[in-house]
Amino acid sequence: MENDLTFKQVVNHKKAENVDNGVHSGLAWWQLSLIGIGSVIGAGFFLGTGLSIKTAGPAILINYAIAGLTAYFVFSAIAEMTIADPQPGSFRTYAKKAFGHSMGFVSGWVYWLAGIFIMSSEAVALGTFTQFWFPHVPLWIFTVSYAVIAFGINLLGVKNFGKIESLFGILKLSTLIIFIFFGLLILFHMIAPQPHPLDVRNVWTPLIPNGIAGMWAALIFTFFSFGGIEVMGVASSELKNKSEIQKAGSIMLMALVAVYILSIFFILYFVSWTKINESQSPFVTALTVFHIPYIDSLFNVIIISAAFSTMVGALFSVTNILISLAEDRDAPKLLASKNRRGVPIKSLFVTGLALSISLLLSFILPGKLYEYVTTAAGVLLILNWIIILSTQIKLRKSRKQTNTFKMPGYPTTSYLGIAIILLTVSGGMRDGTQRMGVLISLGLILIIFLLSIGKNKFSSIRKNAQ
Repeated sequence: MENDLTFKQVVNHKKAENVDNGVHSGLAWWQLSLIGIGSVIGAGFFLGTGLSIKTAGPAILINYAIAGLTAYFVFSAIAEMTIADPQPGSFRTYAKKAFGHSMGFVSGWVYWLAGIFIMSSEAVALGTFTQFWFPHVPLWIFTVSYAVIAFGINLLGVKNFGKIESLFGILKLSTLIIFIFFGLLILFHMIAPQPHPLDVRNVWTPLIPNGIAGMWAALIFTFFSFGGIEVMGVASSELKNKSEIQKAGSIMLMALVAVYILSIFFILYFVSWTKINESQSPFVTALTVFHIPYIDSLFNVIIISAAFSTMVGALFSVTNILISLAEDRDAPKLLASKNRRGVPIKSLFVTGLALSISLLLSFILPGKLYEYVTTAAGVLLILNWIIILSTQIKLRKSRKQTNTFKMPGYPTTSYLGIAIILLTVSGGMRDGTQRMGVLISLGLILIIFLLSIGKNKFSSIRKNAQ
């Protein structure tokens, strides 16, 4: 115990020393909002929304409202815990405080593993998108190149990382806003690019063509579009003013929900949902009716920027979670160290090694099997939301509340969030690929939990032997 305290004191002293030396100037709340937007809006929304529209029809608009509300519950839980007790490990550290060391171990490693597979899938997707212009260049060259660039950005330090992710966030948000503005011009007949006027009633008729079952099955896809909001909690340790995390997250989520729902509304306004499929971006499908030249190449650039910034944000987040695990001796303690510029070189190296192994698996495993694994990564992130909400419930009961931010509607919102997430995951069991993803994710959680038990027993035996 004495050695543990000494190690933590050294780590905390180094952090304080780095701040005093001006290594980190801190992030403004608006930068954190843009980092969140950059990390959350990924290729899955620009490309994968077609599958959710095909499954639920126009009712997907309701699904996005449900997913956005649940994401707000989860983020509010993170914000409440962060403001009451700022911790670099964010949700992982709070889970340990609420339910013991094993839960902190499980939450941290589940998130880290999910992040590795998500980064891997984004890197492969980036290579595939780039082959659109260079079909004869081997896929692995593009994939590895994007991974190397992502690591280079993280090596620049928190301040430069924040600037670059903010730019990506602005780019993606601007793209969706421009698309929405274009739709508004047509809706109010300010421009008329089509010979026949569009009818807004087509968006709502029928609203739920595939019934409640279709909405239920598609709900998990809409939740994937909000996956990654945890990065806000992890990056909040770099905020100049920790109390501004709630403002940053609320604005981010309001912007996300608004642009998600409005952009999908105009997709359905431009083209019938029956003509949308998962093989092409629904944005491209919708805009092709206007015969805009080079629209496929334009959206290919946008999708590449979306996927790349998601990968960069995930790398930052999982690296910081690894540092938190190392500080609690749930990972080798040397991984907690940073250089004078505040860059965790060793943790980045280990994360890069794991990513390399994951990328290798993506090329040697059968496509369907790797698809199951990457789907499981998305499910793991959603299941981690249950841990976050449960942690907030437990800590609220054991902590005297002050005049700091409190999660709205507690405890109803916390329990409602958990119920919606469980309903969402159960809906994923209706689809073959999603079903395998859910089962694999549950298996991975079980393995990590058993590892935590084994680690605790080994530590206890070693302590008794001393």
